[in-house]
Amino acid sequence: MNQKFTLSELNQKIKDALLDAFPGTVWVVAEVSELKHNRSGHCYLELVEKEGNTITARSRATIWSYTYRMLKPYFETSTGQLFSEGIKVLVQATVEYHSAYGLSLNIKDIDPTYTVGDMAMQRKEIINRLKAEGVFDMNKELSLPLVPQKIAVISSATAAGYQDFMNQLENNEYGFKFYTKLFEAYMQGAETVPSIIHALERIFAHDDFFDAVAIIRGGGATADLSSFDDYDLAMNITQFPLPVITGIGHEKDDTIIDLVAHTRMKTPTAVAEFFVSGVERYYERLLELENGIVQLTRETLEFQQDKLERIAEGLKYSVADFINDRQRQLSKRGNELQQNVSRFSFKKQNELTELRHSLDSGLSVWFVEAKNNMGKTQRMLRRLVGEAVFKADAKLNHQQDLLAGRVQNLLAKERDRILINENSVRLLNPENVLKRGFTLTLKDGKIIKSSNDVAVGEQLETRFADGTVESKIIKKK
Repeated sequence: MNQKFTLSELNQKIKDALLDAFPGTVWVVAEVSELKHNRSGHCYLELVEKEGNTITARSRATIWSYTYRMLKPYFETSTGQLFSEGIKVLVQATVEYHSAYGLSLNIKDIDPTYTVGDMAMQRKEIINRLKAEGVFDMNKELSLPLVPQKIAVISSATAAGYQDFMNQLENNEYGFKFYTKLFEAYMQGAETVPSIIHALERIFAHDDFFDAVAIIRGGGATADLSSFDDYDLAMNITQFPLPVITGIGHEKDDTIIDLVAHTRMKTPTAVAEFFVSGVERYYERLLELENGIVQLTRETLEFQQDKLERIAEGLKYSVADFINDRQRQLSKRGNELQQNVSRFSFKKQNELTELRHSLDSGLSVWFVEAKNNMGKTQRMLRRLVGEAVFKADAKLNHQQDLLAGRVQNLLAKERDRILINENSVRLLNPENVLKRGFTLTLKDGKIIKSSNDVAVGEQLETRFADGTVESKIIKKK
């Protein structure tokens, strides 16, 4: 019959066997899948080994407080990586077996160089993967607006770096105004990556409003930087539709998100200066354009003013010449009209004189002929002569009266028309216009046609028929 053991006896034999097999410490390579601390300062871990995403081995481990107080800062200082879940480690441990709790490893020491090498290898693999997928430079290819003033900020509200960023942005020496919206996220620890990705998703819902995204962190430990070497976070940044500006606060090394972001700055303050400088460059360009427009406007106004002055000077002489020419023409036409009236009157008088002479000659001939005819028939028509002579005399008198009346009417009409024409000529003469009490008012040699053409305090010249006076406007109504 097979030998029987109690559970405690079996566990004791397993413990003895493990002690015989591993009497001292051993170096173990594993990944930290869980890590917890208790109030006493002890650290409890779960170590695993994976093939792909499948866990092929698992074991509990402990680091007692007196050892943990030395190992944790040593590891983090040497690697620049937090001692946290998700990292691969090479630890020196003793194999222990407890009858109630089973197998566990008691970690005595840790080799940080192994973790550094593994981290470097993982970092290189992530970079090569992003390049192979063709997304490594996608965010860099985005165009940053000329004036990026609406900024989505991913940071912790209590982070010193965020306060420095806001102070630098709000108190810039130029007084530029910026709109910022904080999308809070963890900047260290295990929640860093998912919280930043969640913040990016929230910003993406309003990507048409913002100009750029600033991811800033400051004042934390260098060991916290490992979260920014994450593939999923880098992939989200490369494909984000807005330019991403990073200010992680580490001057020596670039994280992967620094490499894939549109622009990498050393500190949050430098990120604020980057935005201020962008607006400053645009502002200086606007000032250059303003000065150019002002200068061009000034030169144009000066040129047009000179041109207007030349035109005004030429117009002054042109108006004076025009007035003088019109006066000469008016005088010439007045003289011509006066001469024409005189010639017309003289012509009509000659015609009337000729008509009178013709009438007198005709009457004389008629009387002679009539007298001769009466002499020949005097004897035969003696008795009728008296009657005929009487009738002829009456008719002749009547005709003479008619003719004289018509001549007198014609002469009167012609005289009246001559008088009217002469009066018109006298009225049109500028000297006669002035003699009738009219005046001519001028300013700077120009005739004033409206009260709107003069202002209070200006000097005026008034021309009368017998001279010229100067006056000054003291009031307008």
